[in-house]
Amino acid sequence: MRVLGIDYGDRRIGLALSDPSGTIASPLPTLTRRRGKRAPLRKLEELARERAVEALVVGLPLELTGDESDWTREVRSVAEELGRRLQVPVHLVDERLTSVRAERTIRKELGLPRGKREERGRVDAAAAILILQGWLDREGSR
Repeated sequence: MRVLGIDYGDRRIGLALSDPSGTIASPLPTLTRRRGKRAPLRKLEELARERAVEALVVGLPLELTGDESDWTREVRSVAEELGRRLQVPVHLVDERLTSVRAERTIRKELGLPRGKREERGRVDAAAAILILQGWLDREGSR
């Protein structure tokens, strides 16, 4: 089962896709958003259909306290609308500190030169991988 992982941000949308067995998450190109514009639902829908996605895993940006914010509600709304359009289940997962972990992974484990590791798209893609891989690992252990 192919699953699309989404790290939905104000400026960029990090994306990851599982392999057909639903075991390993791999990065997809990051989408860039224009500030103040509507969510690129059509582009996300096309991408998901092209890859025969059967479920969505979307990072839910909760406050450090666990509370929801206006941004949390917007991400939830976008995720639900995309799931409705695709007619697939949507799984919302807590993404607190995912970007921090993604930055550390890029900096320490990949050993990329400073200019390359600071490209924000890389961090967003890595965050989407972490969100999706965490969900795949939890689901696989059930």
